[in-house]
Amino acid sequence: MNHDAAAAAYRAKVEAVQAQQARLAAPFGLATWDRVAAMFRQDPLRKLDRNLSALAELVEPGDVVLDVGGGSGRIGLPLALHAREIVNVEPSPGMCAQFVECAKEAGITNARAVQADWMDATGVSGDVVLVANVTYFVADIVPFVEKLAAAARRRVVISVWSVPPPNQAAKLFEAAFGEPQVLVPGHEDLLPLLWAMDILADVRVLPEPFGFLGQLPTTREEALTFALQQVRAQDQAAASARLAPRLDDLFAHDGTKFVPTWRPPAREILITWQT
Repeated sequence: MNHDAAAAAYRAKVEAVQAQQARLAAPFGLATWDRVAAMFRQDPLRKLDRNLSALAELVEPGDVVLDVGGGSGRIGLPLALHAREIVNVEPSPGMCAQFVECAKEAGITNARAVQADWMDATGVSGDVVLVANVTYFVADIVPFVEKLAAAARRRVVISVWSVPPPNQAAKLFEAAFGEPQVLVPGHEDLLPLLWAMDILADVRVLPEPFGFLGQLPTTREEALTFALQQVRAQDQAAASARLAPRLDDLFAHDGTKFVPTWRPPAREILITWQT
């Protein structure tokens, strides 16, 4: 597959997802990210799990790490303890505010946020440029990747999941809307594109499985609300009517909480190359 064909195939997938979401789901923009920003916070001083340790191994003490779309710093702020500086380029004001507040509470002084969309950001560069869980949504993927490489003095790191988080609710989506979910592009789409761009990246599958942030529901009512939040239906009443009779198929009750059975197992994949 040549460069143009790979880019066109990638764009077609992203645009098909956008078209379906515009037809069925509630709008999701920067204001939505602002409202949920606090949910994505984690303790920056927590013990690194094996996935985050693998990322930290790619960072040297003197490095400036550019975290593209770094949100509230769930990944970037723990890396600040292993680097000279973390710069979070993030378009959501709410996410930037959570990043700054979280860093301050943890006593991390070598972290700063730049509120900007990546393609509009100017004057930012790093020894390591990291982007996690963003490429699924980028229709113009070639200039996006080219800018990552141009900004990286030593290494680019792209983190995706073997089943991207937006695709993990595909079974739930079909139950709610009565049609299959159009899936965002994942590593199987990104890697051929990189090869077509003459980028031969190292690929590593990390050991820790995907886990939900926050609390799982403890009642059937909470389980239904949880499911509705995942699909973000425009017609909440219709989606609720479809989902309510199927809760026992979509969740397993372990005695205290309702555990989603619609989510497939997923592993984190690091795609990285030296510039």
